[in-house]
Amino acid sequence: MSGAPPRLPADAQARLQQLMAPSPGRSPRRLLGLVGAPGAGKSTVAEAIAAALGEQARVVPMDGYHLAQAELERLGRAGRKGAPDTFDSDGYVALLRRLRTQTGDERVYAPEFRREIEEPVAGAIGVHGDTPLIVTEGNYLLLEQGPWQQVAGLLDEVWYVDVDETARRERLKARHMRYGRSEQQALDWMAQTDDPNARLIAAGRARAHWILSWD
Repeated sequence: MSGAPPRLPADAQARLQQLMAPSPGRSPRRLLGLVGAPGAGKSTVAEAIAAALGEQARVVPMDGYHLAQAELERLGRAGRKGAPDTFDSDGYVALLRRLRTQTGDERVYAPEFRREIEEPVAGAIGVHGDTPLIVTEGNYLLLEQGPWQQVAGLLDEVWYVDVDETARRERLKARHMRYGRSEQQALDWMAQTDDPNARLIAAGRARAHWILSWD
């Protein structure tokens, strides 16, 4: 993102300070999850947290566990890329477990999804063991099916990123068009893939620890 980094609202800053406050008998490592519908601004919130905390925070998105395009095509799932079964959910859970128990002298590597090539890239994100806050953002942190149902228990808090629905859909359409789809193709993809996923994600809203209203 160009220009100045986004700023967290005051209530989010206060919540973040409370989360990171030292607590007797607890590890200094905290894991914060950001969940919300496609286009809600999860990655922007994660960027704002990283900008506010600097080296105290590392962002490790769920999207790095997208299955590769060739594997999606082999499985017949390429037309619904982004649905829960188009990710390596077991791999994502395994990463969170490693981050949960990571020691100070250990370095953990995580994959990153690159939208310009629509593929995950292995080992793109390095996490130091002494980083106090890990921020992970994605669609299915509160999903109660398959391996996904283990995710929430590995996180200290999950924030649901809530945004005006019209603005969310406009941003989502613009993102699809920015990466090569025509306006009609973007609308069709939203109707066939993003909208069903958004309904699935919204069903878990009540299980979030906090709702972040994001403009």
